[in-house]
Amino acid sequence: MLDDKVFDLVIIGGGPAGLSAAIYAQRAMLDSVLLEQEAVGGQVIITSDIDNYPGVPQTDGFSLIETMQRQAEGLGARIILSNAEKVIHDEETGLFEVRTPEGTIMTKTVIASGGATPRRAGFKGEKEFVGHGVSYCATCDGMFYRGKKVYVIGGGNSACEEALFLTRFADQVDVIVRKDHLRAQAVVGKQLEENPKVNIRYLTSVVAVDGNTMLKSVTLRNNETGETYVEEYDEGGFGVFVFVGRVPASQLLEGLVELDDAGYVIANERMATKTPGLYVAGDIRQKPLRQIVTAAADGAVAATSVSAYLGHPVEG
Repeated sequence: MLDDKVFDLVIIGGGPAGLSAAIYAQRAMLDSVLLEQEAVGGQVIITSDIDNYPGVPQTDGFSLIETMQRQAEGLGARIILSNAEKVIHDEETGLFEVRTPEGTIMTKTVIASGGATPRRAGFKGEKEFVGHGVSYCATCDGMFYRGKKVYVIGGGNSACEEALFLTRFADQVDVIVRKDHLRAQAVVGKQLEENPKVNIRYLTSVVAVDGNTMLKSVTLRNNETGETYVEEYDEGGFGVFVFVGRVPASQLLEGLVELDDAGYVIANERMATKTPGLYVAGDIRQKPLRQIVTAAADGAVAATSVSAYLGHPVEG
């Protein structure tokens, strides 16, 4: 594939981390290629409102990614729509094989920036209303529900912490817990229970959401009795935030990296993994904050680290 050449760098994933890495790779004059399996931008392109990316106020995910892609390609970045299925490292030569459905790409280094996908709760309408009332990021979308009501699905630490964050904006936060107890740490659960804006609804599940361009109703089920009931609002008058875990795209790096208990890649501050020449960036790695700006920063650090590893100069 690609004339059987050996690249300096293959970037896996075309989100903000991957595009940032591509920009920095071009500035370092690395012979690189970026692989994206679906659409450049990943999950970001379905985000309808972004106002926390520095220097780009009040934009949307598609526009922001379009600008990033145009900048990367303007510098000469090569982007190919293909799915990286497996990364193999040859310890003797130090080279990597990146296997795709179309063939194998040989490279001296790899930056894996495939991100992490929010685990869906599985209720009817969840997929259709992503970005239009259904969200997986309180930090990204919380402010759009100022003075409104939100439902938070989940009972773990992330769900409880995100629910507490949402109380800064929403008038009421209903935490929907399918079991009769929270899985979060006791101190986090106590904070949630003592917050006057929070209503914890145990033994409850979201069955469906519905609306037109935005949500208008949510159907819930009492898991003890099996009874279902509908709660209705003016269109756009409420939101549903899903926090039932995330699935990092780390499977293709099996055996080459260390993973934490949730499957995120453990890397150092230079984004380096335990395998020389293999770096990670963005939501795939273990980190305290997963945002567009932190993903872009990871990509810059990773590409700069690759440049130093290969002995290429880096322009300022």
